Amino acid sequence: MAKCKITKIPPSNMLFSLSAALLLCASTILPGCSAPSPASPPGETWTSLFNGCDFSGWTVKCKPADRDRQFWHVRDGTILADSIGHTDHNYIWLLTDNQYSNFILRLRFQAYTDSPGNSGVQIRSRYDDDASWLDGPQIDINPPGPWRTGMIWDETRQVNRWLYPDLPKDEWVDESMADPGLIFHYSDQASGWNDLQITAVGNRISAVLNGVTVTNYDGRGVLDDAIHQHHNVGRSGHIALQIHKNDQLKIRFKDIFIKELPK
Repeated sequence: MAKCKITKIPPSNMLFSLSAALLLCASTILPGCSAPSPASPPGETWTSLFNGCDFSGWTVKCKPADRDRQFWHVRDGTILADSIGHTDHNYIWLLTDNQYSNFILRLRFQAYTDSPGNSGVQIRSRYDDDASWLDGPQIDINPPGPWRTGMIWDETRQVNRWLYPDLPKDEWVDESMADPGLIFHYSDQASGWNDLQITAVGNRISAVLNGVTVTNYDGRGVLDDAIHQHHNVGRSGHIALQIHKNDQLKIRFKDIFIKELPK
């Protein structure tokens, strides 16, 4: 089935818009299909990772027992993760098919006050199908305690600890470690959306949430150590969105753009 390409046309060209739409949509229009809103700065080269219509360029990764779960959806031009009512599942990831090394990643996410689950954005990560495990660093998104959003957790086997703040294994972050200027919106606040920018260059990772830099991490000696090299993560890999193990989560993502930087 052919897809309808939807473009935004200035009001001054409204007479042209109808005929253009008819030509572009000569085939059946996919219900609920809409293109992502332009979010890239003019004059700079950005690539959209989500077409607003389907999961082209993305693959769900999970344990075999969870392969029939339908927790990832495309709704109203957004990626919707919805595991509300289900706690009997392991980690379920939505993984980019492509890999990235140095980049700036921009996306918007919508969080809900009645969602008790945890999410996050994995970067420079890799899924081991044999072990059913995703290795690599994650920028946390935690609606139940939004102060944690932007901190970095390392999912890499043999590591599994907070990288930013830098804590020993088995120690946990608390609210006193959060950036006091952090801004976080729920779906019924402000625009209802949060802007997240993640920059990864060499061993450095930064996260900016709604214009506030909440993480500026120097991973020298960690992201390039023997463990990360063994799993081939930390310096390059896939991007992934998370549904946390045993969590009831509802969250939306949209306007996902990446600009690759020189190695």
